[in-house]
Amino acid sequence: MRIAWLASFLHKWLALIIGVQIFVWIATGLFFTIVPIEQIRSEHRVRELAPLTLTLQDVAATSAAIDAGATAPIRLTLETRPEGARIVADYADGSAALFDARSGARLSPLTAETALAVARARINTRAPVASSTLITTESPEYRAALPAWRIEFNEPEKLAVYVAANTGQVTARRSELWRVYDFLWALHIMDYRDHENFNHAPIIIVSLLALLSTLAGIALIPYRFRWRKRKTPA
Repeated sequence: MRIAWLASFLHKWLALIIGVQIFVWIATGLFFTIVPIEQIRSEHRVRELAPLTLTLQDVAATSAAIDAGATAPIRLTLETRPEGARIVADYADGSAALFDARSGARLSPLTAETALAVARARINTRAPVASSTLITTESPEYRAALPAWRIEFNEPEKLAVYVAANTGQVTARRSELWRVYDFLWALHIMDYRDHENFNHAPIIIVSLLALLSTLAGIALIPYRFRWRKRKTPA
């Protein structure tokens, strides 16, 4: 019976100590399974891009001119975008630049007006702009290429589109639903500052305690179920 007492003691007190976090894991996990990740990423808001016809002759001279510049890039990427053909040049120091594929004109860093045009070309929305902010540091909402323009639209979803200032690429889409998801994810992994680390001591300790409480509960099963023989009717 000492085993039953010890198992009951551990099961009860561990459940009381970590019960709130277990409830958080269940509730947030239920949210993650119900809401499609595509909706959280606002993929349904992305506008289909019309294809562009482009030949190598259109960009050969431009590519040669970029290669012959003061600093030669380590990689050139040709992209067809709604605003035209573009070349993204990546350099050895980690920087990047955007060029017009036909004229060779350098287009970066983007202005706020150009970034807004890029955002509207890729996102289905007619809402007015609530704010345009140049972001230079990372945050829980955005961890991608910097600097970047944060274009927020005045709509119920409060959709914010991030456009990289050096490449003109849409690097993130953040809506109110995404912010709810991110908040719940922080609670789920118990990383309340950065919202991305799930290999830290608190979650490991709580997980071990939850496992110990579960094992104690399993050990109690034989003591909690007492099978009674049915009485034979007279």
